[in-house]
Order: sequence, then C-alpha cells, then structure tokens
Amino acid sequence: MHIKLFEPTMSRTSTEDLSSALAHLERGDWRAAHEIVQRDEEGALACWAHGIVHLMEGDASNARYWYRRAGRSFPAQVRIDAEIKALRAAIGSPA
Repeated sequence: MHIKLFEPTMSRTSTEDLSSALAHLERGDWRAAHEIVQRDEEGALACWAHGIVHLMEGDASNARYWYRRAGRSFPAQVRIDAEIKALRAAIGSPA
C-alpha cells in the first residue's frame, strides 16, 4: 500500500492575482498579499512576491528562502519600494 504523507497544492498565481498582491504590498498590507502569494510555491514571480512579503514583515531569513526559491539574489541593500517596482515591471502590470 502506498500512502501519501504530504501533497502540497501548487497552483499557479495568475497575473491578476500577482497584481492584486502587489497593490496590497504598495498599501503596506503584507498580510493580504501573503494570502495570495502563499498559494503558489513554484512560480518564480510568486516566490519573489512572497520574499517581499517577508521583508515587509521583518523576517529577513524567511525572505531569503523565498528569494532563493524565486531564483533571485537577495538584495545587499533592501529597498522594498524598489523590489515592488521591479516585480511590477517583471509581470508587466501598470502602476
């Protein structure tokens, strides 16, 4: 008998969902953004957004984890506004 111990849900976050998460981040509402991005543990852009969420939360260690998952270098000088702007450009969403 084969028993699955863990089966994560790995939904892909849509551009609309990422844009919504970014809007929350821009308003400083990292909790609302977290609700959106935590649903996608595979997509590079969602992982990057997840890293930004944890930067805003003040959890740099967790942010580094999500930046690695996103395939991105952790910024030497963290500027959350610049990270949000760069992510918005990457998803092609107007400000």
